[in-house]
Amino acid sequence: MFARSAFRAAQPLKRNLLSRTYATEPTKSGSSNTLLYALGAAGVAGAGYYFFAPSSSGKTADSVAAKAKDAVSGPPKKAFTGGDQGFISLLLKDVQVVNHNTKKFIFHLPEDDMVSGMAVASALLTKYQYEGQKPVLRPYTPTSDEDAKGYIELVVKKYPNGPMSTHLHDMVPGQRLDFKGPLPKYPWTANKHDHIALIAGGTGITPMYQLCRAIFKNPEDKTKVTLVFGNVSEEDILLKHEFAELENTYPNRFRAFYVLDSPPKEWTGGKGFITKDLLKTVLPEPKNENIKVFVCGPPGLYKALSGTKVSPTDQGELSGVLKELGYSKDQVYKF
Repeated sequence: MFARSAFRAAQPLKRNLLSRTYATEPTKSGSSNTLLYALGAAGVAGAGYYFFAPSSSGKTADSVAAKAKDAVSGPPKKAFTGGDQGFISLLLKDVQVVNHNTKKFIFHLPEDDMVSGMAVASALLTKYQYEGQKPVLRPYTPTSDEDAKGYIELVVKKYPNGPMSTHLHDMVPGQRLDFKGPLPKYPWTANKHDHIALIAGGTGITPMYQLCRAIFKNPEDKTKVTLVFGNVSEEDILLKHEFAELENTYPNRFRAFYVLDSPPKEWTGGKGFITKDLLKTVLPEPKNENIKVFVCGPPGLYKALSGTKVSPTDQGELSGVLKELGYSKDQVYKF
């Protein structure tokens, strides 16, 4: 009965899906190999933006100047370089409450003009050691942009028996936490796939957001993206504002479907769990060759939809709903 309910909820989604079309041809552009041309291009781009953007912005000149400075001084220094770098202690600058069990943590990088050094997709390993106990290690995917200078952001949900999430939620500005990385996941390049599907539950949304941000900030990347995001309640939907902006800005390339276990009465999206019927309705079909389905969430979500990973370097066999729908092991990636 539950599956039938989810399928009925999916029907208007299917009708809406069928009414949309997508742009698929990537724009081609050349690039200069000399500093002179790079500076010239930055100047032309800045001039074009000056004439077509609102003059009250005040950010145009700063943006062009920053690009010119980067062209002269080279790429910014990276805080995290991987390999045998070891752990780096970062200062907690600010803590912001997101909802009843989730907070955003802003950590200061060692230098103000540093970038994190994160690749897409990758994560950072956090470490904290309680006195007299073994170190607690937990990977997190930052929600801050890879080009952001001087800081990283983590969005962390507190779990009842989660030692690292509990420690983070007890932290206050001025304290420090150890980080190491980046931990490489799925290497992304523009137009690597024609269409990707992101299936997430809870804080499993953060690597999905990292992928989306990289795709849609790159004008050369024309990848289509479908997000299916399951949560307990409406207030548990993390980054909903950011995804709504993407859907409004790129209606022909991005769509998001939300499923709630305990929805409010006025909820018009999916209800219950992420089901086979819903995924069959909204995901790109497995017969399409150049697609990829990404999965990230709690253990129960993996078990039901894709099967679990054997280790960080072994994806394990594909099972569950995605296998039943005809997807191959090569078409699915488990974060």
